[in-house]
Amino acid sequence: MKQSVLFLMSCLLLASCSKEPPTYQEQGYVFGTLVDVTVYGEEESHAKQGVTAVMHEFQRLHDLLHAWKPSELSELNTAIAQGKSKSMSPEVAAMLKDAAQLSAESDGLFNPAIGGLIQTWGFQADDFMAVQPDEKKIAALVKANPQMSDLIFQSSSSADNGNIVVSSRNRAVKLDLGGYAKGYALDRAAAILNQHGIHNALINIGGNVLALGAHGKRAWHVGIQHPRKPGAIATLELRDGEAIGTSGDYQRYFELDGKRYCHLIDPRTGQSVQGVQAVTILTHGEHAGLLSDASSKPLFISGTAGWLAAANKMGLDEALLIDADGVVHITVAMQKRLEFTDSKTKVKIEP
Repeated sequence: MKQSVLFLMSCLLLASCSKEPPTYQEQGYVFGTLVDVTVYGEEESHAKQGVTAVMHEFQRLHDLLHAWKPSELSELNTAIAQGKSKSMSPEVAAMLKDAAQLSAESDGLFNPAIGGLIQTWGFQADDFMAVQPDEKKIAALVKANPQMSDLIFQSSSSADNGNIVVSSRNRAVKLDLGGYAKGYALDRAAAILNQHGIHNALINIGGNVLALGAHGKRAWHVGIQHPRKPGAIATLELRDGEAIGTSGDYQRYFELDGKRYCHLIDPRTGQSVQGVQAVTILTHGEHAGLLSDASSKPLFISGTAGWLAAANKMGLDEALLIDADGVVHITVAMQKRLEFTDSKTKVKIEP
């Protein structure tokens, strides 16, 4: 009997030693998309505390930056349309300055000032209709040429609050940070988790994914959504501090007369971008989350003819583009990181 008890105790000890460290996962819906935070190796109460703080931050940013519902950003849009200035919080003013810098670096292809075009296409709505927009209105907005460089920043006379007064030289500027906010939120989530002593986590906001630490002894394993079928077209290991961002014509779109129109608008023409199914980039280092969101748009808009030049200009070594025929155009550095789920996937490695 004594030997049996000792054997049982030994089995229990071995089982406890080999037990997989806990994983805590929480999902929500914000920024018009599904968000998911996974924490590895922390007790549930500790992980939950950190993730709850992250989810509250996501909602705060959603409410702060909404482009068409009441928010600090929409109030600025109203003021700009009226030719007035608006006192803005230091946080939002800093975001706008940063977005203006990113816009300049992309030669204006990343352009959060074209909210008027996005609205005209019907994409500033929770539910949008399959309706061709008024071409005259589009032409007028393109001619007005709203740019982030039109914004003017001045220190507020109220020195105690640190606010910045923002105005615009161009009343056609209508700010929409939809291509910026998710990436900014990723970096904020990473900072909050670190503040809570959580160093191994995966944060996913609608396909923009940032990795912290690792999943035990291995890196985080993530998939890149296939733009035309359920599941992943490829997978990769995402290392500490790395992020991937995908812009696709399958996320927000409508079809009319057999043609797909997506929410990614070329500011040069005012038209929904054609000929590209998806673009995915890999970023790392400081502000990896932000760059994973903002930097994928210029590549998508540049299309098959210009995406590689745009990637090189912005220092994006690891990138891919899926064209209208489903061919994956990919940089050498990105090809080394991926494992395609279907060996028959057509891949063109770019020099």
